[in-house]
Amino acid sequence: MDCHETFSQKKWAHTEPIFFGCLGRFMLEKHWRVIEATARDLGLELVDLEQTAGGLLRVYIDLPGATGIGPESAGVAVEDCERLSNQLVHELPVEGIHFERLEVSSPGLDRRLSRPAHFLRFAGQEIKLKLRQPVEGRKNFQGRYQVSGASESDPTCQLVFSGADGSPLALTFLVSDVDQARLVPEISFKEKRR
Repeated sequence: MDCHETFSQKKWAHTEPIFFGCLGRFMLEKHWRVIEATARDLGLELVDLEQTAGGLLRVYIDLPGATGIGPESAGVAVEDCERLSNQLVHELPVEGIHFERLEVSSPGLDRRLSRPAHFLRFAGQEIKLKLRQPVEGRKNFQGRYQVSGASESDPTCQLVFSGADGSPLALTFLVSDVDQARLVPEISFKEKRR
């Protein structure tokens, strides 16, 4: 069965995002180019996107350079999501990008790091990391990471995490080795003294 038959003849609802697959990666790259240009025109940054087989297109945006860390780094507002949504509803069909539903939102506190630029921007933060291939039988890690390599297209990072005995261990990886990475929100509930 070829790729066209696989995607067009199955009549089932699937709710997981399509990130890979014979047609999925190509389709999302086209979506990315169109949506990124539209977001940029509105002064926004495309952070991530997902499309489900059921037709839901999720678009995650932020303000350029926003880290969401600290009160001085406010992120995207509801009005920004609304502006982009209103623009995309008209533009995507013209570009041949079909969807049943469109959701535009902020990436959230536990934002996904999906591009090399994201890893460069959030260096020093704590992340949950899942590698494509296991390292010593393990794929999942959590800890703080730093960027140790200068390549902007595939940076080398080092993650410091706790071993089974509590001792600090380090894992060196390339961004291309990553299956998924998400920021771990660091929230302080302590009131600031005035």
